[in-house]
Amino acid sequence: MTANETPGSWQDFRSAEPAFADTVRTRFQQYKHHVLATLRADGSPRVTGLEADFRMDALWLGMMPGSRKALDLRRDPRFALQANPGPDAEMADGDVRVSGRAVEITDPAVLARYVDEAAPPEPFLLFRADPTEVVRTGLDGDDIVVQVWRPGHPLRTLRRGADDSPVRES
Repeated sequence: MTANETPGSWQDFRSAEPAFADTVRTRFQQYKHHVLATLRADGSPRVTGLEADFRMDALWLGMMPGSRKALDLRRDPRFALQANPGPDAEMADGDVRVSGRAVEITDPAVLARYVDEAAPPEPFLLFRADPTEVVRTGLDGDDIVVQVWRPGHPLRTLRRGADDSPVRES
């Protein structure tokens, strides 16, 4: 993510592209655990498991206080969240990733509402995931299809044939 990219909210994404947002959310909800990438203090990536939660018109990332991923996000909020590919190596429902900025929630009212709705194990830290990019890669016949959404831009669909034909936008 470059300095001039402004994250949107999950609600912004859902309002702009409701069908695509539903596809992405459904793909994440197929499995409980996903893969979160954060940045260590030295700039190298850290990849860890995480449960992602969709509620209250947002995508939430909950974690234990003092966890390395929480410390990473407090220092540098950039993240990438990859949906669990599951046991099916063919990934019939596609590969989904959300990248963006994690905003730590400290507002007692929001935390209380989240606890009432989600009943997370306590103590916990809560981050709202504000996307700067949402990507789904899948197959349509012999074509690889990549759908990309960024705040303020329409959904782009790129196709590439199995014969290594040039990428084309559809």
